[in-house]
Amino acid sequence: MTISLERDAHGLLVFVDATGQRHAGVQPVRAFPLSAPGEGVALMSADGHELAWLDAPDALDAASRALLDEELSRREFMPRIRSITGVSSFSTPCDWDIVTDRGATRFTLRSEDDIRRLGGARLLITDSHGIHYEVADMKALDRASRRILDRFL
Repeated sequence: MTISLERDAHGLLVFVDATGQRHAGVQPVRAFPLSAPGEGVALMSADGHELAWLDAPDALDAASRALLDEELSRREFMPRIRSITGVSSFSTPCDWDIVTDRGATRFTLRSEDDIRRLGGARLLITDSHGIHYEVADMKALDRASRRILDRFL
């Protein structure tokens, strides 16, 4: 099956299927964005129907793969926490001051339940606005950050 991705004049992602039919405004969606980000991507139509399933996105040609990666990075905004510089309180809700791979920020943690273990030393923290922050390796954080996390885990 030969498929490709391109952009139209309006900047929308266009999926060209094996028959040559063009589908504008498609959205790529990972099946398992946290546990298997390199596997399983669905291409969804503008009205929410699945147009194609990609078991191995790496099989796409280089230009299509670059467009797919660009579109997925826009969709999957998940900063990685590098350090926790402070919290307003050790009871929830509380405000957290953090440094991420995208800069320093502050968010509100509503509940301890908004901190999920993903296996090993990985964590997923969801703020009050639904933004997800990842801690790739809790053990790699500085001592002060680990101490703060321990109070919530």
